[in-house]
Amino acid sequence: MNPFVYGEVTPVSSFVDREQELDRLVGDLAAGQKVFLISPRRFGKSSLIRQAMRAMARRSVLTVEVTVSSYSSYVAFLEGYARALVASETRLDRMTAWLTELFTSVRPEVRVEADTAGKRRLAISFPTVRTARDQARLAEEVFAMPARIAAGRGRRLAVALDEFQAIAGFDGGQIEHALRAAVQHQRDVGYVFAGSEPTLMERMLGRKRPFYKAGPVMRLERIPADRFSDFIDGRFRRTGFKPEAGLGPAIVDLAGNMPYDVQRLAHETWDDAKVAGRKTVKLDDLHATLKRLLAEYDTLFEQSWQSLTLAQRATLRAAVVEDGRELLSADVRTRHRLGGASTVQACLGALIRHEILMREAGRYVVVDSLTREWVARKTY
Repeated sequence: MNPFVYGEVTPVSSFVDREQELDRLVGDLAAGQKVFLISPRRFGKSSLIRQAMRAMARRSVLTVEVTVSSYSSYVAFLEGYARALVASETRLDRMTAWLTELFTSVRPEVRVEADTAGKRRLAISFPTVRTARDQARLAEEVFAMPARIAAGRGRRLAVALDEFQAIAGFDGGQIEHALRAAVQHQRDVGYVFAGSEPTLMERMLGRKRPFYKAGPVMRLERIPADRFSDFIDGRFRRTGFKPEAGLGPAIVDLAGNMPYDVQRLAHETWDDAKVAGRKTVKLDDLHATLKRLLAEYDTLFEQSWQSLTLAQRATLRAAVVEDGRELLSADVRTRHRLGGASTVQACLGALIRHEILMREAGRYVVVDSLTREWVARKTY
């Protein structure tokens, strides 16, 4: 079986490094802390959270995981959060009893339905919630649920709210006040509020926002390149391949040391070697895999490129060629015909909003390594 995993939460067998971050997160959650985990996309944030939740479950702690950005409205989020909290009890009859006990001012509509796997689950909705006042009353009861469940079960609870920055879009930020007011008194409940848009998350922790100094902040960094390279080479060896010297470092470098991209490129290279019946995986095999991937995604990359303005295209290409450095300097702007500094700044802002670029350590980095390689090879 292919030992490299991407496009989903990484299982234990493919989890790389992060021992210190995992130990810290588990320790804070066990102590009932409210942790803010900030990470750019593709850094493995969700996989780290999943590993922490598994560790908490092994300690007999109840765990709840919700991805905030999955919901299209405030009420939909509250319904989903309530459903996830109640699901910490596995018996449907007890879930129903809980709902009767936990909600006093807002009556939920409950039905049993089958999920995609055919397993029965509770569906919870609040059809009578129509006004802002109704929403506020519902939020107060939902946000109080973790503490009441922990007390009722006589067990600690760990809650993970992933893509937490999306919460501010539901009601203009009032939800932050309601949630902070509830969680600050819940000593038997640990929370991790995780976000993959660092700028928005940092704003939410600002001096004038409700979550200012609400708990410890963790900022996820890149996995050390040498550690990642050793992991890649080791996984090839353990599955019957002999990696050519330098294969692991080359994969990490080509993938920009983005955990998602590293796993993707290693996964696809492993697959190609398997299909070809090779015993030794060479650097030439890696580059052949990269060439195949670029061809497969060519239409998608072309559509993305065409959706940009001419100024944004020029700025993106300059970011690729110049490794994201000194893009506002007169020299770079002249060399790439970028126009004035204000124009370049506006283009950079747009590319960041489109999640094509991100700002890291004083330079602009292309978020997706395949996009970077396509721009370098196919544009002028």
